[in-house]
Amino acid sequence: MFTSVPSIVLLAVVGAYLLGSIPFGLLVAKVCGVDIRTVGSRNIGATNVSRTLGRPWGMLVFFLDVLKGLLPTLIAGLALAEAGGESGISQAWRNICVLAVGITAVLGHNYPVFLGFRGGKGVATTLGIALGVYPELTCAALAAFGVWVVVTLISRYVSVGSMCAAVAFPLVLVLVFGRQEGFLANSWPLVVCSSLLAVMIIYRHRKNILRLREGTEQKIGKPGK
Repeated sequence: MFTSVPSIVLLAVVGAYLLGSIPFGLLVAKVCGVDIRTVGSRNIGATNVSRTLGRPWGMLVFFLDVLKGLLPTLIAGLALAEAGGESGISQAWRNICVLAVGITAVLGHNYPVFLGFRGGKGVATTLGIALGVYPELTCAALAAFGVWVVVTLISRYVSVGSMCAAVAFPLVLVLVFGRQEGFLANSWPLVVCSSLLAVMIIYRHRKNILRLREGTEQKIGKPGK
């Protein structure tokens, strides 16, 4: 039934948004008898879950949130690779379609329909998208993850590490792959997408930026209030 490129993209976008909207942080915390929206930073993401319930629960939520970006991106990529060959669409357009599906998953996580459009910050789901677009975004995301680890360990602020990683994401992509022949012709959507995702992540951290300026941002290793 869904064999044409437009129908595949439409179905994938709707499915990605609904999958992204599943509030795994809230559901995992509910299993533990806690409404994560009322404790700590009141965010449904893995960081608040880890501070409130412990690192194992936070890692579980992080893994599930990564899958929200990885699965729809992979599925859309495979489906469009098969249908795209028959329709004759270019590699650039296939990239645009796949990335549109991935970004929709992040939008679902950030603005979930099941929670009145109040969700997380999209860092883990963005990582899932990047892992699903190999090798360009995968390599850039792994490098950005390294930046996150280093900055977070030094600053002790998860938010600072996340924002630095967001900035590093498109920069690494351009620096590593930008000199390849034909990169801009076929892969410019990856640069645009990675930049857009970085802006979204920083925007979702605007309250963290305010708390950093006020000196009230919580460091890692301290339990949530």
